[in-house]
Amino acid sequence: MQAPEQEAVTSAEEQEKWLADAMALVQHHAFYMHRALDANNIRDVLKFSAQMLSELRTSKLSPQKYYELYMRTFDELRQLEVFFREESKRGRTNADIYELVQHAGNILPRLYLLCTVGSVYIKSKEAPAKDVLKDLVEMSRGVQHPIRGLFLRSYLSQISRDKLPDVGSPYEGEGGNVMDAVEFVLQNFTEMNKLWVRMQHQGPVRDKEKREKERSELRDLVGKNLHVLSQLEGVDLEMYRDLVLPRVLEQVVNCKDELAQYYLMDCIIQVFPDDFHLQTLETLLGACPQLQPTVDIKTVMSQLMERLSKYAAASPDVLYEFQQVDAFSKFSQSVVEVIEAQPDMPLVGAVSLHVSLLTFVLRVYVDRLDYVDLVLGACVKKLEGKGKVKDSKATKQLVALLSAPLEKYKDVVVVLKLSNYARVMEHLDYETNKVMAVVLIQSVLSNSTMITVDEEDFQEEQNLVARLVHMLVNDDPEQMFQILTTARKHFAQGGPRRLQYTLPPLVFEALKLVRSLQAQDLPEEGEGSGSVSLKKVFQFLHQTVEALAMIPAAELSLRLYLQCAEAAGDCGLEPVAYEFFTQAFVLYEEEISDSKAQVTALQLIIGTLQRTRVFGVENRDTLTHKATGYSAKLLKKPDQCRAVYACSHLFWVEDGGTTDGERVLLCLKRALRIANAAQQMSSATRGTSGPMTLFVEILNKYLYYFEKGTMIQSTVIQGLLELIVTDMQSESTTHDPEVDAFLASTVRYIQFQKQKGDSIAERYASIQVQ
Repeated sequence: MQAPEQEAVTSAEEQEKWLADAMALVQHHAFYMHRALDANNIRDVLKFSAQMLSELRTSKLSPQKYYELYMRTFDELRQLEVFFREESKRGRTNADIYELVQHAGNILPRLYLLCTVGSVYIKSKEAPAKDVLKDLVEMSRGVQHPIRGLFLRSYLSQISRDKLPDVGSPYEGEGGNVMDAVEFVLQNFTEMNKLWVRMQHQGPVRDKEKREKERSELRDLVGKNLHVLSQLEGVDLEMYRDLVLPRVLEQVVNCKDELAQYYLMDCIIQVFPDDFHLQTLETLLGACPQLQPTVDIKTVMSQLMERLSKYAAASPDVLYEFQQVDAFSKFSQSVVEVIEAQPDMPLVGAVSLHVSLLTFVLRVYVDRLDYVDLVLGACVKKLEGKGKVKDSKATKQLVALLSAPLEKYKDVVVVLKLSNYARVMEHLDYETNKVMAVVLIQSVLSNSTMITVDEEDFQEEQNLVARLVHMLVNDDPEQMFQILTTARKHFAQGGPRRLQYTLPPLVFEALKLVRSLQAQDLPEEGEGSGSVSLKKVFQFLHQTVEALAMIPAAELSLRLYLQCAEAAGDCGLEPVAYEFFTQAFVLYEEEISDSKAQVTALQLIIGTLQRTRVFGVENRDTLTHKATGYSAKLLKKPDQCRAVYACSHLFWVEDGGTTDGERVLLCLKRALRIANAAQQMSSATRGTSGPMTLFVEILNKYLYYFEKGTMIQSTVIQGLLELIVTDMQSESTTHDPEVDAFLASTVRYIQFQKQKGDSIAERYASIQVQ
């Protein structure tokens, strides 16, 4: 019986093989389709395009691999659409072509062809857009396999987006009206959501977690329908209130799926205008208690309150509308109903909801102290019978709840007018209660202003102590090590708040001692139990940074671990350097969650690992595998791309290091795929491709390795350069002057290299630039 890890590897290998086989067949059929296109032989075009599209009938591929196959066929369908458009100009009516493609043997290829012809049919205005759209969305019911159906309907949504009979659209009038457009999008959305929800039941129960992850990756296919609805000019407040929102919420509530409900509620909040939310608040909030008990509804409601409070802050004129719709009462009632509907909601969740509600009140109803007190009173009611709150997370939220009015009004007298303020404090434990009491007293003593001078003084004092550490100097290594050890012992008594200031200078002084010992060429192990050695100093460094990491101060500790790793590498201590890198990776994985901090941390790890040349093949492969793996898991696609191409430097280290051109090329190819995916996502969500920044950056990386004599051929650079130039000239690409200047500089560099007249110029000779 195979271990889970082996099964996962086998499955991944099978997926790659199945995808490669399918891609090869698509390419094969596409080749013959192109020959038929060139010969204007419509029957062969339909024959080979249907065979190509039949590859999308596979059930073997995971959603991710299926998406790659779909994108490959999508590119071919765009050329097929151009052919159909030209065919109609040669005398064949679109109605005849629309009828002809329905003779395809299998339903999935037939429907893809129908959608493609339908796009041309609508654009020609030979038939009303509403009739063609209704026909297509109804016939798409014929594909009920969740993944195949989702991607088919996604294609339908993609090709119809600019052909809906919206207000002001060229297809309005005889082609239909905005009601027809809305009905089409809503029907497609409903069917796609049903297919998406059904994915959870495909396969054995043991794979449920994996399926949920795969479903999450496909959520944008469903959500983009709501984005299309929000972009329709004819969808005014009345239509949104009476038709769109009720239909969407009906689908959200009835699907009874945790993942779908959370994502779709978040989509509704994000894509539709703020004034629509304000005027339909009762309807939107009414759906919240009806969601599944496991849905993270506190986050959904918090996002809605956050968005509306920003709307009020940005447009003070709309405050009257908030009062007119009585937004506070509706939110207050909804918070109560949600908490009642989810009896298993943790205490921290309930308190978080009240914190969000209070934040909303303090931003929108600044003068309504009675509203502030009502929120505090509602929280007290929830805390009744629970005594002192022992959950640290719930305690933190209670502190936030009590701090919010104090930070807003900056006046203790105002806060003390709130009858429920003290009642909330009664539920804090002794230590937290003391902290809040001190905050209140400090506010009084500072004349209605929160005291910040003490914190500034504290930081200045600790910085002086840190500077003092650098003044501790002794030429005798043993004496210096004893000084550092004694200093750390005393600093530890200052508590975690001070350690983040005092321990880093100790680390750098210890690293200075390492360089001193290295220069003296002392043995790794000391000669006696009391003598200082590199091993002892590195043990000291490990313990010091570990103490800092427990504060916690994850980002600072990671930087120091990497400093230590590089120093150990310079000393030739491979096991020590490996241990420091291991600790850095552990910190990254367990403690650093902010996406920007993750990007910075990975850049530091990659740079340090590239400079550290002490590792053997096994250890280096392990660390580089970790770095490349985490790079591909960053939240944002542009960050993924930049991190992955930065990892290429781990496989090309000159002056005696590793020079693996094949793995360099793999990194660059992977970065290109990620950049392309980012471009596709931008096109799917915004309707236009983003700037070509990533592609130009990758082109420069290719040029760097091209000059180093790697496996990169001039034809690859030529192709990438032409791709960038073509895409930047496309109307769908967002133009950025900085990117244009970047590309121009790159082209000038290539031209300069071509004219140098040396061996490099010979390599560049075959590259053609405009």
